[in-house]
Amino acid sequence: MIRISTIFIAICMVLVAASLGLVLYAVAGISGTESAIVALTALTFLILYNAVSMRLRDRSDVGGQIADLSRGTADLARQVAEFGRRLAAIEGRIASSNSTNSDRIQSVVGEINELGGLVRQLAATVSTHEDLLAGNAPAPVPAPIARLEPEAPIDLIAPFEERPAAPPPLPAPPSRPAPAVQSQAANPVPAVTGRNQTQLLATLRNAIDENRIDIFLQPMVTLPQRKVRFYEAVTRLRDERDQLIAAEEFISIAEASGLIGRIDNMVMLRCVQVLRRLMVRNKDVGVFCNVAASTLGNSTTFAQCLDFLEANRALAPSLVLEFKQSTFRNLGPAETENLAALAQRGFRFSIDHVTDLRIEPRELADRGVRFIKVPATLLLDPRQAPASDIHPSDLSDLLGRFGIDLIAERIEGERAVVDLLDYDVRFGQGFLFAPPRPLRPEGASATGGASPNQAQDIQGSNGSAPPSQDTKSGATPGATSAAPPAQRITGNAALARRI
Repeated sequence: MIRISTIFIAICMVLVAASLGLVLYAVAGISGTESAIVALTALTFLILYNAVSMRLRDRSDVGGQIADLSRGTADLARQVAEFGRRLAAIEGRIASSNSTNSDRIQSVVGEINELGGLVRQLAATVSTHEDLLAGNAPAPVPAPIARLEPEAPIDLIAPFEERPAAPPPLPAPPSRPAPAVQSQAANPVPAVTGRNQTQLLATLRNAIDENRIDIFLQPMVTLPQRKVRFYEAVTRLRDERDQLIAAEEFISIAEASGLIGRIDNMVMLRCVQVLRRLMVRNKDVGVFCNVAASTLGNSTTFAQCLDFLEANRALAPSLVLEFKQSTFRNLGPAETENLAALAQRGFRFSIDHVTDLRIEPRELADRGVRFIKVPATLLLDPRQAPASDIHPSDLSDLLGRFGIDLIAERIEGERAVVDLLDYDVRFGQGFLFAPPRPLRPEGASATGGASPNQAQDIQGSNGSAPPSQDTKSGATPGATSAAPPAQRITGNAALARRI
């Protein structure tokens, strides 16, 4: 758009040229044609003069702008050079820091390896001493018979939860007869199968009324560090003779008789007690608590559980409620609403008893599921790849995108651990790391019939505690008097086996 000043100058030049021609025509007596030619000549001269003056003025303005631009470019180049110098200095510091850290890490790794060798030597020495002590134990006749093998109940009860083909740790001295121990600490299968459902129901009712529902803790460790991160609470029932009955034996009867709600309430109470004790020493620990589908669907029972969990809402980040895969696949309106109520209060969920890998991670994550436990044999089974929606090696990454951690359970061999690491599995559980260990119902720190060293191992204690005996363990006074040496042998032997 033409500026107003330019228009004004053009008008003035026309007026000046016209005035000059008119003066020459009127005053000087020049003819009209000649005066018009003179006027046009003057107008042309004025136009050329104005154009030249404007070009000179624009050139001076452009020169000033170019000078400013050159000064800005020089300043920018100086700043870029300064930034380059600082970046080079930072890169040099990072390189020196990385080299220093690598040297420190190498020294720390060497020290850790040396400590590992020393610990293995210590474990071998302790195991040798325990064997010597066990060889000298039969000198007092009544004492060794009562508590000769205190860890046998743990190793014999554990297979019910994990259901392996044969439990890996099953020590049994061949040369020492212990009929009293074997009759009391035998595998609960014969004791249970000898009962009919009516007798088992009566035993279950009595156990609930007399508070003979125990929980066993089995750790879940990180892979490959094998650091304990969570514990799973496993339910066990003690009959009148203090024989342990696995959950698989009485859960179906408890659900049919409507007693499963009371059992779940008792187990939740024990889990909260255990979790509070564990969090005194480690705030990052968590406990998995199994909840039955009938409890989730029963409005009365669930209301009691919800009130209790609401009162302990501060423990929600560390208390994980575990359900079966079939429970999530058969959720009704009431179960879905109750599950949403738990999720709104901050509680996280886990899925176990997984039978196939057809999993919808987005839907599970929306419902509050943060953990999925899959048997190691199912993950490593090559026949599962064509039958599932995703290859098992990609399952951990798929679940991780939705905030769900994959836990491989029932791990019983080092070879399985190596294969699972190739699948990027972060957590593991199984007899390879530790079997389920019992806790005392009252304080949830020890168990009747098991040594305090075992309970301390479960709770991550590094110190020692004085031996204590549960009044409900069913042990005889002679067994109690012989408990201290057997407990010491059991604790050290457990250390040797763990190493």
